[in-house]
Order: sequence, then C-alpha cells, then structure tokens
Amino acid sequence: MRRDGRIVNAMSVDVEDYFQAQALAGVVDRTDWDAQPSRVASNTHAILDLFADQGVKATFFTLSWIASRHIDLVRRIVGDGHELASHGSQHRRADVQSPEAFRRDVGGAKRRLEDIGGVEVLGYRAPIFSIGAANLWAFDVLAEEGYAYSSSVYPVRHDYYGMPSAPRFAFLPRSDCGIEEYPITTVPLLGRNLPAGGGGFFRLLPYALSRAAIARVNAADRQAAVFYIHPWEIDGDQPRFKRLPLKSRFRHYLNLNKTLDRLTRLAGDFCWDRMDRVFRPGVVC
Repeated sequence: MRRDGRIVNAMSVDVEDYFQAQALAGVVDRTDWDAQPSRVASNTHAILDLFADQGVKATFFTLSWIASRHIDLVRRIVGDGHELASHGSQHRRADVQSPEAFRRDVGGAKRRLEDIGGVEVLGYRAPIFSIGAANLWAFDVLAEEGYAYSSSVYPVRHDYYGMPSAPRFAFLPRSDCGIEEYPITTVPLLGRNLPAGGGGFFRLLPYALSRAAIARVNAADRQAAVFYIHPWEIDGDQPRFKRLPLKSRFRHYLNLNKTLDRLTRLAGDFCWDRMDRVFRPGVVC
C-alpha cells in the first residue's frame, strides 16, 4: 500500500511471441517457430516505452527460448528496473509434463534467464496457468529449483485452465515447501469467480469493466490485483493464420488494435509495481 492509502497492484507481462500462443498451437508446430517472423521484441519494447512514460514497473515472465534469441530485450527489461521472471523454457504446459521433465524445464529456464539478465530469478508463471489441483507437486519442484513464488493459478472455470477452488488472493499451496502463489485476479459474482486480471477478457469486454473490477478488489477486498498481458496482444498487424478454428480465431485476434490504448489507460488509472515488491510490506509506488 502507498503512503496515501492507495493499493499498489502487480503488473505483469508474459513474454512470448504470437506464434507461441495457445490458440495457435494447432497450426504452428514448435519445430517451425524459428521460421516464423518474430515480433516479440518490437511489441515488448512498445510496452516498455509505455511503462517508462507512465512510471510503471512490472514483472516480465519470460520464456528462456525468447531470452536466448533476444538478449538485448532481456537486458533492457532489467536495465529499466523491471523484475525478470520465468515463463519456462518453451511454453510447455506444466500439467502435461512429468515431474522430471518439469524440473528440466523450469530449472533450465531459471539458469538461462539469470545468465542473460545478470539478476536472480525468483518468480515463475506456468504457461496457460497450467498448475492446478492435479499437479500441485509442481510447487515442490519450483521450491527445489530455487524459485520463491509462483503466479500460475487462475481461480476460474475455463476450457484451457483454471482452479476455481483456489483462494482468490496470495496463499501457500504446499505448507511444507514455502512457495507462495499469487493468483490472477478475479471478482466473485453469483457463486462464481469472474476473470478480472487481463488476457482475452481484457480485450473482449469494455475497458470500464476491467477498471471497475480492479477498483472493487482494491476498495472492497483491500487487496492488490494481479494483471497480465502478452506482447502480441497489442499487435494488430501480426501475421494471420487462416486455418484457425473460429473459436481460436476469435480469442486470439479480437480487439488487438485497442489493447495498447486500454493498457495505457489502465497504467494511469491505478498504481502498479513489480510482483516481488507488491507482495512485501511497506512498498511505495
């Protein structure tokens, strides 16, 4: 909380390219990633420019696959005072990996990001929020690999992800491992949690609803919101894949041209900081 009583919210960016998004998984094979025209650097620089203009600090959950190919981008993230965190190695869902494969994924990503960024990496976000009730063992692996916190749970019902029974705010998912979980923000309505922390819902619904939801969490719950965005979500000029199913096309391409303006408004309407500072007492924005 700030000295003036305003809640400091957590801003985060999931640094991945457009062709790595879940909606495109059926049309772009991993083996073809290097053949796709990359747009992640220019889009992330645009977000970094916005944050610099607005005085916002954020946490950048970065794929080590991206970091290895865009070293200068990672160094700007760190140099601008943002937190460098892990999104894993190659955007593989946590819930389809064995514990051994997951350990190689998150351990390797942490070491690679630290080598490039020159800072300790403490945070992790599972691709597609893929830690849930069936793979809570993932938190044990994260702790053993040196992570301090996760932001991998979305307490909603969704066809790709979700753990609706999870607490809405920071919690210890495994009391014996010490990893803290900072779930994506939701608001309760009629017995269900509604998404309020960014992503497709930020693009789908009018901005006023996102603003109202975050304001409610700050005022009624007296809690910090956790918001996330992807660099490809501000890029209306990205290549279009015509073979996408209608549902995936709608989810991925809707309102891309409006997102940067909405993010600019969001940055100015609330107080934001890095996740590692938001969840410590006494932070001043």
